[in-house]
Amino acid sequence: MMKQKKTQNPEFKFQYQLNSCSKFKDLRAAISLYDDAVSLNNTRFNQHHFNALLYLCSTSVTDPSLKDSALDYGFRIFNHMLDLGLNPNEATVTAVARLAAAKGDADYAFDLVKSIGKYKTLPRLRTYDPALFCFCDRLDANKAYEVEEHMKVSGVGLEESEFAALLKVSAQNGRADKVYEYLHKLRSSVRCVSESTALIIEEWFCSRSGCEVAGEVGLDAGRVKEEVLRNGGGWHGLGWVGKGHWIVRKTSVNDDGDCSSCNEKLVCVDIDDEETEKFAQSIAALAMEREVKAHFSEFQGWLEKHDCYEAVVDGANVGLYQQNFADGGFSASQLDDVVKELYNQSGKKWPLVILHNKRLRGLMENPSSRKLVEEWMNHGALYTTPTGSNDDWYWLYAAVKLRCLLVTNDEMRDHIFELVGSDFFNQWKERHQVHYTCVKGNMKLQMPPSYSLVIQESEKGSWHVPSAPGSSCESSRTWLCITRPSAHDAVATVSNGVDTSGNGSLSSHHNPSDCHGLQRCANGVGSSDSHVDVNNTTSVTGKRKERTPPS
Repeated sequence: MMKQKKTQNPEFKFQYQLNSCSKFKDLRAAISLYDDAVSLNNTRFNQHHFNALLYLCSTSVTDPSLKDSALDYGFRIFNHMLDLGLNPNEATVTAVARLAAAKGDADYAFDLVKSIGKYKTLPRLRTYDPALFCFCDRLDANKAYEVEEHMKVSGVGLEESEFAALLKVSAQNGRADKVYEYLHKLRSSVRCVSESTALIIEEWFCSRSGCEVAGEVGLDAGRVKEEVLRNGGGWHGLGWVGKGHWIVRKTSVNDDGDCSSCNEKLVCVDIDDEETEKFAQSIAALAMEREVKAHFSEFQGWLEKHDCYEAVVDGANVGLYQQNFADGGFSASQLDDVVKELYNQSGKKWPLVILHNKRLRGLMENPSSRKLVEEWMNHGALYTTPTGSNDDWYWLYAAVKLRCLLVTNDEMRDHIFELVGSDFFNQWKERHQVHYTCVKGNMKLQMPPSYSLVIQESEKGSWHVPSAPGSSCESSRTWLCITRPSAHDAVATVSNGVDTSGNGSLSSHHNPSDCHGLQRCANGVGSSDSHVDVNNTTSVTGKRKERTPPS
């Protein structure tokens, strides 16, 4: 009896039928249902009812046969909602903004987003899109820039489609400065561009406005090189270089990073100095929350005094690699193989091994492994973390802070979700993480790739733009190679700032901006000490000797 009474309830019946309309995207049935409910005045409308109706209207504007009805009823339903004193939420504002944009009223769509705060709700990317894309379609570049600025203030990040729209409207308005700006915003936020975005870029460089733009006369080569180094390689950001027509070709890049069209060598791009420092600070802040603060602070202080390492090794990850068999355990010899390989590849420089002190106690009890550990200690190649600590924070912080290589097969997926600035974490890993494998008992290091799949701007002003491949095969990837002959004369010939020889040696991947630190080590001013805590009560410090070869 109660069930029958519930099914006869007007609100329940209305909701049930509205759900059916939504499921089958039947706008006409939904409008008829709404009109009946209004005329009978027997339904108490709620926010969910209005949002379902508005969503149906906003998704029906692309159908020419439904567009007029969708717009008419959409705004009528929204006004009805406000008259009843029901507060819109983000979904409401997004749906009405889409209706406004479909009507060509970008200003109203933008006003809706700007007033969303009075409803005590926050905008999302989809809330801004109708106004942004509508202004871009109208070629109203200044208004589009205003929307982007509002998004920035609201903490809403743009994605490829938004940057592509802003790039296109800038190009169509001949705004060379903004085209340059949005190319770099694409570079920093998108790895490989879609085919449609690549076409927008190609059309700009082939356009009259693109060919008319001229770079700074007498641009100093040293200044350009300095900016490339500071930015982590792959771009300088100082503006257009050269003048005259651009040559745009679709091409490919070989495994060594050589462009098959212009023969320029692409680089492996690092995050810039500012991002690196923020990254290091975020790791330290999180480590302080999870570790004993005094212990991690002590490590930070030690690292400040011993900052000349070119590689950090996740000792546990290497020592336990493929040891999940009956007699398996921590392999000191396996770890030593990696240490010696790094030593040989780096020009006789010892790496820093991070190891938990509980591992060390076991190693010191075995005569053969004890000898290896003592050698690491004597050459300042070992730091042990205290009892109760998570050594992950230590090796990750050290690698980021020192801007050096990190040897580990740990993909660090658990860190990605916590780290501030995780949007560039993958880029950092691409440049710094060294994987390894064991082939017939021999440890093999897999150095970072010789170049990055990202938009690159060379010191001579050329551009290389990667597009997403049509398949998983890297050889099918198309690059846009964009050069102008005059650019070679605009900036004196200099190196690209980042050694990208791709020869697999450790020294070829060292950050050139750290040369001052290397000089300090060479002079013996900043010689490193091992920090070894076996029992978590006292520290045993072994003084680093001269760069003697490993025994």
